[in-house]
Amino acid sequence: MSLLDNAKILRRNQTDAERRLWYHLRAHRFMGIKFKRQKPAGRFIVDFICSEEKLIIELDGGQHAESVDYDQQRDSWLRGEGYTVLRFWDNEVLGEMERVLEQIRLALIQNTLSLVPSPVNGRGEGV
Repeated sequence: MSLLDNAKILRRNQTDAERRLWYHLRAHRFMGIKFKRQKPAGRFIVDFICSEEKLIIELDGGQHAESVDYDQQRDSWLRGEGYTVLRFWDNEVLGEMERVLEQIRLALIQNTLSLVPSPVNGRGEGV
């Protein structure tokens, strides 16, 4: 099965937490930003991605307690590609949505600020 086929299956079988967060992120609802869900990034499928702002959001259920090493390797590779990776537990999304959305908002603001060209060198470094 291809990565794209697997992503389609994951989109059809969202968890409650994914469905709840997607409600807030879809259709440019959150800060006018475009998010996609269950999209390939390299050899991985990420839960939510905003390619323009280089932000990935991952939701972890109880099964992720056993895959900490894999998640760390995956996050390291994604960060190496320039992405900011945010991870939330499902219960955080289900019970503390406002706090989760605020953390996402702050990450987007930080990413946007880091992409503003520096007046000194014009490369988007050190605003």
